Amino acid sequence: MGSYAQTQNTNNALHLEIQQETAAITDSLIKVRRYLHQYPELSGAEEKTAHFVAQYLRRLGLEVHTGIGGHSVIGILRGAQNGPKIAWRADMDALPSEDPDGVPFASKHPGVRHQCGHDVHTAIGLGIASVLSKQKKDVKGTVYFIFQPSEENYKGANAMIADGLFDLIQPDEIYAAHISPMPSGLIATKPDYVFANYRQLKLTFEKSNIADVEQVISDSRSILSELQNVPSEGPFWNNRTLLDPNIGVGSPTTIFKDYITVEDNMPVEEKENTIAVSAYLTLSNPTILDSLPTYVERRLQTSGYANALKSVSYASDTFVYGEQRKQLINDAVLTKEVLSRLSSVYGDTVVPPMYGVIPDGRGDDFSFFQERVPGVYFLMGGSNFEKGIIAMPHAPNFNVDESCIPSGVTFFSSLIVERLYQ
Repeated sequence: MGSYAQTQNTNNALHLEIQQETAAITDSLIKVRRYLHQYPELSGAEEKTAHFVAQYLRRLGLEVHTGIGGHSVIGILRGAQNGPKIAWRADMDALPSEDPDGVPFASKHPGVRHQCGHDVHTAIGLGIASVLSKQKKDVKGTVYFIFQPSEENYKGANAMIADGLFDLIQPDEIYAAHISPMPSGLIATKPDYVFANYRQLKLTFEKSNIADVEQVISDSRSILSELQNVPSEGPFWNNRTLLDPNIGVGSPTTIFKDYITVEDNMPVEEKENTIAVSAYLTLSNPTILDSLPTYVERRLQTSGYANALKSVSYASDTFVYGEQRKQLINDAVLTKEVLSRLSSVYGDTVVPPMYGVIPDGRGDDFSFFQERVPGVYFLMGGSNFEKGIIAMPHAPNFNVDESCIPSGVTFFSSLIVERLYQ
C-alpha cells in the first residue's frame, strides 16, 4: 500500500483516517468473510446473508432497505453536508460446486461454495460502510451501498432495477470490484471494455435466390472463420498468460488487444424462406465490433450470393453460458479520472495500468447498472503466488489471500471520498 506521507492529495487527513480505521477493523472483517464463506447461499436464496448484512448496516446507523428485486440490501449513508451521490455495489451469492473447499472455514452447505469471491466482496462492502460511517460528520454527499443478490445467474441487477431501485436511490456514479488472479494489494481497470464482447454474428440469405444451399453454408463458414486474427494455438489461450509481464493485460505490448476469435461451432438456422449461418465471436475492441458486419457484407457482395444476401447483423439476444448478457463498459472519462485520483493517493504501483482486454467470456450484471448510471468496474487482486493462493474465479482451486480485504476497504473508501470531494 502506498504511504500516506508520500501523497500530495488535498484530502490527506481523511485518507489517513481511512487507513487507520481499516486497520482497526481488519480482524473483524476477516471474521465476517469467513462466516459468509461457511454459510454460502445460491442465487435467489441469499436470505440469511441479506439478514446478516442488513443487521450489520443498521448497527452502523445507516438507513436500510431490503427486498428490492430479491434478497437485496440497500444501505444509505447521508453525510452532514450536501454533495454528490455515489453508489457501491457488492454481490452476495455463491455457486453450486462439488469441488473441495480447502480452507479451515470450509462451506457447511454441501454442494454450495463461495468459489467466485462474493463473500470477500460483501465483507469489503461492509468494511467501506463501516469506515465511512465513522467519518459521517465529514462526508459531503450521500453514499449508497447496494448488496446485490443473484449475480451468478445474471438476474439480480435487472430484478432490482425493475423493482424500483432507482426510484429509491439516485446515484450520480456507481462502482464495483471483483476478485481477480492479480496479486493481493493491486487494483486495475481501464476505460471501455475490461472483458471482451461476446456476440453472435448472423448471415441471413433468401433461399429462393440460392442454387446450392450447402455451398452457401460452407462459404459463409469460411468467411466467418477468416475473421479470427489470433493463432488457433499459443499463449493467447492460456489463462496464465493474462498476468505475463511481457504480453499479459498489464503490459503495453499485450497480446490481448484488437483481437477477434471465432468459435468452431457455427449453427445453421433454416426457415421456410431463409437460411442463416451464425458464428460466435469474441471481440476486444468496440470499433471492430461496430465495423465487422459492414466488412462481412462487403465480402459477400463480391461473392456469387450477393443477390441472396438479406442481412449481416448481430443477434440481439446473444447468450453466454446460457445467460443473456450486456457488455461491461466503463465510462471512459470517469475511469480515467478515478484512476488518476487513486494513483495520486496510493501510487502507480497500487493501481498499475491495464492495456489488455480479458477474453474468456466473463461478465457481470453490474453492466445493467452501468446502462443507467456512469460507472466503473474494477479488478481487485486476491492471489499470493508464494503461498500458492490463486484467486481465479470459478476455478476448482479458487482461494483468496485475505489481505485483499483491508486493501479493498482502504482503496475504495478513498475512491469514494475522492468522488465526494471532487
